[in-house]
Amino acid sequence: MSPVHVPVLAGELIDLTAPARGETAVDCTFGAGGHARLVADRLGSTGTLVCIDRDPAAEARFEELAAEVACETRFLRMDYTEGLAVLIEEGVGADVVYLDLGISSMQVDARERGFSYSYDAPLDMRMDPSQELDARVVLNNWDERQLAQIFRRYGEDPNARRIAREIVRRRRRAPLQTTGELVEAIEAALPAAVRRRFGGGHPAKRVFQAVRIAVNGELDSLDRALPLAWELLRPGGRLAAISFHSLEDRRVKRFLAERARGCVCPPDFPVCVCGHEAEAELLTGRPVAPTPGEVAQNPRAKSGRLRAARRIAPVES
Repeated sequence: MSPVHVPVLAGELIDLTAPARGETAVDCTFGAGGHARLVADRLGSTGTLVCIDRDPAAEARFEELAAEVACETRFLRMDYTEGLAVLIEEGVGADVVYLDLGISSMQVDARERGFSYSYDAPLDMRMDPSQELDARVVLNNWDERQLAQIFRRYGEDPNARRIAREIVRRRRRAPLQTTGELVEAIEAALPAAVRRRFGGGHPAKRVFQAVRIAVNGELDSLDRALPLAWELLRPGGRLAAISFHSLEDRRVKRFLAERARGCVCPPDFPVCVCGHEAEAELLTGRPVAPTPGEVAQNPRAKSGRLRAARRIAPVES
């Protein structure tokens, strides 16, 4: 496969999930295939790697990987929530399931996809180019209240209302068509003093994240996918997720913590009466972050956070 990006926290993912010969692994977010290649090498000729991605560009890269690795491979071109549901319906059991959330370097670097505020491009931001909803529809058709809500909820932007108001004011003259026009609207909405407080971070970063999440339904997909991924795991199977912002990481943290929680009876009860048993052993207490060396080589890795857990076999009565 031609090199496109460096997979984030790759060594740590392999160490925590420990894919072994003959096992079945599911890569829910294939992207450019960096993690998948490392996993495939450890599964060997008797293992199986299932890769899921809704981006048609990822499918072409998967074909390259499939021709080069020894394990059995399969690609599902769909949202990972749909893909996991398909595998469960087929009765597949997995030993390793992992998600590398957010957008891939492949998508960011494809200018025509409109994911980046660093260059002018059409307002798109669709992970699946065949879907109807894109960034242009969101920014030109959603009302000011809706825009402010997604900027605040998905971008955690304290200037959400101010930015939404400026976008609506500008689109009354002419619809926004490009990422450059969106950046101009964001910058115009913020006083100079506010722009300076971003400390080197681009003032458009939060809004672009928010619009991308809204266009692709990313957080809703993650909420639906985590229980499905857990259901797919065999006893002893490992689930891991790499997040790139707090909205994702909080969801993963909460999901794994709930499954690792055991008895919830009051401490003064002599015996357990709740019947609640832990389903998971946490493999990460705190999220694993990239080392300074990795960040130096790949600045996009800086915000990455990895959490993982092992599914515990049920206790026989």
